[in-house]
Amino acid sequence: MSSSSPSIRRRLQSLLPVTTQSQEETQSLGAALGERLEPGAVVALYGDLGTGKTHFVKGIAEGLGVPASAVRSPTFTIVHTYEQGRCPLHHFDAYRVQTPDEFVELGFEEYVSPGPSASPPPGITCIEWADRVESLLPPSTLRLELSHVAPRTRRVALRSAADAPSS
Repeated sequence: MSSSSPSIRRRLQSLLPVTTQSQEETQSLGAALGERLEPGAVVALYGDLGTGKTHFVKGIAEGLGVPASAVRSPTFTIVHTYEQGRCPLHHFDAYRVQTPDEFVELGFEEYVSPGPSASPPPGITCIEWADRVESLLPPSTLRLELSHVAPRTRRVALRSAADAPSS
């Protein structure tokens, strides 16, 4: 993640956990984070179906200057890249991935550890269902757990690498 990741993590520790009361609030929280992320940041999202992971990524996109309406869950394509904002947003969904090796075959490591002649260009990388590819995530990954509190209420909390199951 970028050199600002420790300061972002510290600020988030003072703000999280937080409870959102709607999809719009979850998306707004993502937008606030997106405004602060720098190219190279990796955000891993954990949570059951319907906890708001895609809405959170839509918010991050908004924070980067990408219209939220352009963001779709990449469940079937595994990755979507949005280049309309201040830096690219690489949105991965590991839901259908059976092993981390499948992600490696897609070139995932090039997204999270770009070299000097980076292709794809460095951007923000968000991974839904990150628990399925935990072993591939860089140590500086910002890990967020989204969980159901009530039908429209979600809890967003920081998660440490130690909390994440190994894959």
